[in-house]
Amino acid sequence: MERPRWGAPAAELPRRPRDLPTRGTVIEQLRTYIARQATSPARYAFESVVTTLFGRVPTILGIGLRAAAYRAILHMDGPAAIETGVRLRFTNLIRLGRGSYLDEGTYLHACPGGIDIGAGTYVMHGAILHVYNFRGIPHSGIAVGANSLIGERCILRGQGGIAIGDRVYLSPMVQVLAVDHVFDDPDRPFTEQGITARGIVIEDDAWIGAGAVVTDGVRIGRGAVVAAGAVVTRDVEPHTVVGGVPAREIADIKAAAVARQAANQANQATSHAARSRRAKAAVPAW
Repeated sequence: MERPRWGAPAAELPRRPRDLPTRGTVIEQLRTYIARQATSPARYAFESVVTTLFGRVPTILGIGLRAAAYRAILHMDGPAAIETGVRLRFTNLIRLGRGSYLDEGTYLHACPGGIDIGAGTYVMHGAILHVYNFRGIPHSGIAVGANSLIGERCILRGQGGIAIGDRVYLSPMVQVLAVDHVFDDPDRPFTEQGITARGIVIEDDAWIGAGAVVTDGVRIGRGAVVAAGAVVTRDVEPHTVVGGVPAREIADIKAAAVARQAANQANQATSHAARSRRAKAAVPAW
């Protein structure tokens, strides 16, 4: 899995001006709200009509209706199941692969950068996938490969870009946060010091345990396992197990497999030798 060319130092990322207004006229607030929901007012109105008509229809009938009607507002590579109460924003920037599933109460906000859900991938109840790019960061987005699982109440924040491979499992309440605040200057509020958004990569066949946190700039290698509750602040090598706060390597899966194989071969050799001795002892000496 090739690492995306993501990342920019904090100094290059847009910062909020000190005099950023916190209030405005009702019209200004309305414009800001709509700008953070859809690519245009017309698009917002169209998406709202479709989701209002079909978003709350229950049972398998509703899933079938949404599989057909939502093709008008988002990209679907084939049949996909969308339960009731799924909240979608910037739907024209969302792609659902064939056989993917969005459980009840999930929230996908794909503001510029987009969200791509691979074929056969499940996004479970209460999960939030939010690109959250209101600063014009060019490398934002969330991409999840095929046959993966985003567990209940996971949070993915994709300002710096998140790339998740195939057959990756995120257990419940995992946080993958591709953004961080700069707070080096004690004389200014951190909200005025900019952010870093380097991106996160989770390679194929990785398993992230419940409640783990993956911070910005981390790459988790193929087949790696992150223990429940760990806070991952640096890269994880392929086929290793990490745990703790901050996370450190606690096991090497490949080395353990080699050791088991060697032990099995030694046991087999010992058993074979014992059988040979018993067979020789059973032969009559005449």
